[in-house]
Amino acid sequence: MTGPDDRILYGTGSPNVRKVALLLEELGLDYAMKHVAVFSGEQFEPAFLEMNPIAKVPVLTDPAAEEPLFESNAILIYLAETYGPAFLPEAGAARRDVMRWLMVQTALVGPMLGQYNHYHLVVEHGTEPYSAARYRNQSETVYRHLDDRLASREWIAGDVYSIADIATWPWTLYLERHDFVPDDFPNLARWRSQIAERPAAARMTHRVETEYDPRNNRTRRASSQESLDRLFNRKTDGPEADFSLIVRA
Repeated sequence: MTGPDDRILYGTGSPNVRKVALLLEELGLDYAMKHVAVFSGEQFEPAFLEMNPIAKVPVLTDPAAEEPLFESNAILIYLAETYGPAFLPEAGAARRDVMRWLMVQTALVGPMLGQYNHYHLVVEHGTEPYSAARYRNQSETVYRHLDDRLASREWIAGDVYSIADIATWPWTLYLERHDFVPDDFPNLARWRSQIAERPAAARMTHRVETEYDPRNNRTRRASSQESLDRLFNRKTDGPEADFSLIVRA
């Protein structure tokens, strides 16, 4: 049983949920995982909307917070400032560097790779070759920016592992699924492996694969056209969309 003072991470196995779980593991904080069945519309139910009115995961409840927390990078900032200042410098140039690259993840990495996920992994895109090609090119640019950034430094921002790395890392795990070759991005590949070898990353991955993924896969494969239309915001008077890729994956 969980109570109002428990730390609970509501989510799925998405990169934005994984980044929060990774920082929780790095901080050594106890937390429970609560799967949100986004493929059947659980995020639109009143109880969830009370926690996050924009109907997205992750949401984190925390004993030190007065209300549920949403928006993944806002959650990272909260956790670092509350429990782990080593992951976010308090002030000065080092903090600005971390915040800049955290915003790069927010404004560039997530949106571009997420859009390519939609066209490459979610819908049959034969009728939308321009959209698929655009976001493949944008994704390649994202990976190249990160590889260039890491050519002369160990971590994305500053001199230490920070929430900028934690926010970005789960997204870069799509590299191979996006049909890119790690050898073409050697600095990015080195950095990915370096984080993957951290005990916290191994614990996070195991928990996501054990507690989130089986439930998510069941609801995804059982999802209806109506629920997928709602999830992907396809209007009933809009063009048809073939979501069979994600249902059978």
